[in-house]
Amino acid sequence: MQYKRILLKLSGESLMGEQEFGISLKMLQHYAKQIQEIRNMGVEIAVVIGGGNIFRGLQGAAMEIDRAQGDYMGMLATVINSMALQSALEKIGVFTRLLTAIDMQEIAEPYIRRRAIRHVEKGRVVIFGAGTGSPYFTTDSAAALRANEINADVILKGTRVDGIYTADPEKDPSATKYDKISFDEVIEKGLKVMDMTAFTLCKENNVPIIVFDINDPSNLKKIIIGESVGTLVKN
Repeated sequence: MQYKRILLKLSGESLMGEQEFGISLKMLQHYAKQIQEIRNMGVEIAVVIGGGNIFRGLQGAAMEIDRAQGDYMGMLATVINSMALQSALEKIGVFTRLLTAIDMQEIAEPYIRRRAIRHVEKGRVVIFGAGTGSPYFTTDSAAALRANEINADVILKGTRVDGIYTADPEKDPSATKYDKISFDEVIEKGLKVMDMTAFTLCKENNVPIIVFDINDPSNLKKIIIGESVGTLVKN
């Protein structure tokens, strides 16, 4: 097994599936089954999921909502997605814990680093909701922060594309995929992997990132057993 403890970063938008808004049951089950499969292999798993299928902080600006207020609204959207994922996992027998950076004691435990580590050590899937708990930070930043805090071996960023390309493959058919690339090369070439805050945190603390296509149900398992899937970013 290549990775023992992972931080899985999921996009809120991909939870929409074919819909234009909200949560698709099909996508929720798709995520849950993949997580269950690698959990059964003995992998320790933490998850950060975005909220773009419900609300984005930047969306708020267009509605003339204060930026900080909009970001808090986005954080609450991530909690809704986290609760949905928790429910889907528990329905198929996976033990979970939801920890939030904003205190909401009726539905989740508060984020405490040592408690989070203890949960993953005990084999529970830990879902981190509400981002970092502070405005102006994305869920990418939350993923990078939590991965560092729980000493994850790697961040697995599940997306709609199968890795990092020289250009946007959806717009440029001549774009070629990188199998491996360094943090410095990503910065030099101006490639979009994560926002710069998240990216710098991973670079400085030597946490590799794998960008892969989450829609292929076999990819997550392949990464865990050490097969080359997606694009690996490391120092």
